[in-house]
Amino acid sequence: MARVCVFCGSSAGPDVFQQAARELGRALALHCHTVVYGGGRVGLMGLVADEALAAGGRVIGVIPDFLFKLEVGHEALTQLEIVQTMHERKKRMADLADVFVALPGGWGTLDELAEILTWRQLQLAHQPVGLLNVDGFFDHLLAQFQHMTRQGYLKPSHLQMLTSAGNVGTLISQLGLTSA
Repeated sequence: MARVCVFCGSSAGPDVFQQAARELGRALALHCHTVVYGGGRVGLMGLVADEALAAGGRVIGVIPDFLFKLEVGHEALTQLEIVQTMHERKKRMADLADVFVALPGGWGTLDELAEILTWRQLQLAHQPVGLLNVDGFFDHLLAQFQHMTRQGYLKPSHLQMLTSAGNVGTLISQLGLTSA
């Protein structure tokens, strides 16, 4: 059983992304994995957590106190950790995680993804990192990563640290998360 840290939006976005978030939460729970995420009850974050819980899974949320006080904290989780800063949140989620998966999101999601990929590059983290490229959401980002590699700013081996798939089943299979 793995602890899978999910980075995703605090906004729900289009239905196709909502469906993917629910599918990921359900699939992780059904494969007996624990979801680790940012602790919110809103957006894709809340959908992943709610679906995992509804399927009988465990969900650990890590949220800064200021966000919890803004009434976006999810209080029905298996475990909710309240930290002081966003930096503490990212560090704690990384400490808890065996695998990372990013879904569509905004600046926060991009920040979390970039930081963990940087940690992988610097060998400060060793966990697999997956990108759920639903409906081509990350196509332009992946193209930018390729461009960075062609220009010599990323080594090809660093680019290979990221696994990408367009659907939940393929991604969790590629990350080795399909066996319970």
